[in-house]
Amino acid sequence: MPASVQIISHGTRLALPRIDSGPLSMFIGGGRSAGLRIEGPAAGIWLPLRGRLQIGVGDGESTHARFEARATCADAFTQVTGRGHALWLAIVGTPSAWREALATGSARDCGLLPATHQVGRALLRRALSLARAVQRGDDAVALYGMLDEIGAMQNRFDEMIARCPGRTWAQRRHVFLRLQRVREHLACNYHLDLDNAALARIASYSPWHFIRAFHAAYGETPHAFLVRQRLLRAQRLLRTSPLAIGEIALACGFENRCAFSRLFHQRFGTTASALRRSGLAAPALRTNAC
Repeated sequence: MPASVQIISHGTRLALPRIDSGPLSMFIGGGRSAGLRIEGPAAGIWLPLRGRLQIGVGDGESTHARFEARATCADAFTQVTGRGHALWLAIVGTPSAWREALATGSARDCGLLPATHQVGRALLRRALSLARAVQRGDDAVALYGMLDEIGAMQNRFDEMIARCPGRTWAQRRHVFLRLQRVREHLACNYHLDLDNAALARIASYSPWHFIRAFHAAYGETPHAFLVRQRLLRAQRLLRTSPLAIGEIALACGFENRCAFSRLFHQRFGTTASALRRSGLAAPALRTNAC
């Protein structure tokens, strides 16, 4: 599939009122503070190739590094900014453009689902090759290989969708889309005090129905997922930040150091102090999602 391409250079901020209907568009951002803002609804895949990429969607914001890809669906606005000497690639389009691009010949809805994916070296190499082709001035840039990889990442959600309530696949996928929006909201706002009633309102469910559907899809409660995100963030800060352990606990949303220390040891089998002294990464947390 061919794509229109725009390059956003160092210090440039491109603002678009909307993404036009039609084929997908590709954006390559390079250099410090290269950014893109789309005012109208747009769905996209955002992939940092070097440095870090700050992504704001609606009222949520997150920062991503190499080996992470953020998928966003059609929210009110999207704003991204490269941090440091960044290089990033984005593939953006309307929901209908994504359904056409990811269609596999089945009757299932193949639109883009909001998510944060861990990506492998093969996808990064493919994305880098695309970015370099664009920077060389190649006119015809094809996305076939990239779309296959994106489709494979999104297909990992099929088992979770199947566990959602609903009589048909379309109904279950619609439930999962609501839940996934909440899950991404939790991942972006882990440091805030978030209760189930507020999260249920995001999904337009009652608290009871929301918790039941969330657990059915992901195999854990919203609170368990939130704590896991906080611990993962604390793990990264312990290895990269000079902040004191008590400051890290507060920055990650824990009420006090005692609660943080107890949960950290329970999940990782070691203390935060020992992890910081050793300089080793904590054991991987068990997860049911990408």
